[in-house]
Amino acid sequence: SGNAPSFGEGARRTGRAVMNFVIGTFVFSFGLVFGSFLNVCIHRLPREASIVRPGSHCPNCQKPIAWYDNIPLVSYILLGAKCRYCRSKISIRYFLVELASGAVWILLWRSYGFSPFFAVGVLLFSILLAVSVIDFETGLVPDRLTLPGLAAGFLVSGLFPALQGQGLWFKGFAASGLGILAGGGSLWIIAIAGDFIYRRESMGGGDIKLMAMLGAFLGIKKVLLVLFVGPMVAMPCALYMKFFRKADTIPFGPFLAVAGGWLFIYGDLIAEYLFAF
Repeated sequence: SGNAPSFGEGARRTGRAVMNFVIGTFVFSFGLVFGSFLNVCIHRLPREASIVRPGSHCPNCQKPIAWYDNIPLVSYILLGAKCRYCRSKISIRYFLVELASGAVWILLWRSYGFSPFFAVGVLLFSILLAVSVIDFETGLVPDRLTLPGLAAGFLVSGLFPALQGQGLWFKGFAASGLGILAGGGSLWIIAIAGDFIYRRESMGGGDIKLMAMLGAFLGIKKVLLVLFVGPMVAMPCALYMKFFRKADTIPFGPFLAVAGGWLFIYGDLIAEYLFAF
């Protein structure tokens, strides 16, 4: 048939598919390894411990973890989710964080290839993943992640102004600065209003700093959209926690993180449509 691909074209397609599979496997593997590092941060940062020393060890028996027991995903399965030495249970969180990190790296690579957007996305999504898990586990959003993240978002916006849809470095800085003010300022105003209405603290300072950090990466338009998307993402969980778990509060940081990550990738299209009117 005249529409059938030639042998050469078919071979090229197969070659590209194989190459993409190989590259994707490497990207996913690096994401898993980085997820293992994020697990260290998630465990140690709330305890104000060093993320460098000592090396990986069992938090129960303190025995060092050998390299063959520290292979992302694989070791968790082979060990049966238990420490080799004391047989204490290893939280499923370690497995899920590694898997989520690998999936994020693949998503960003498929979206941007090996570009500055990919590198910035890895930085932002890694911070958001760590913040989300820490907030779920402790109810705290650590300044040791959000404040350096805010500075990094501001810096890369000047070095790579296309992140903010700009072509000049000083416009990138300006857009990021406005995003910081809009993100942190808007949530701060909401928190003040909530404190007045409910006569108690309604919003943690960590959430405000997280929004300021998102503003540094996203700019003013997309960070304001986080204020609308975040509560919609949180609503099902809030209803479940309220009526089935009888909880008075839920961590808001993870839902801001989900909204921020989603808008990092798709926010330009959404903002272009919404703000066109």
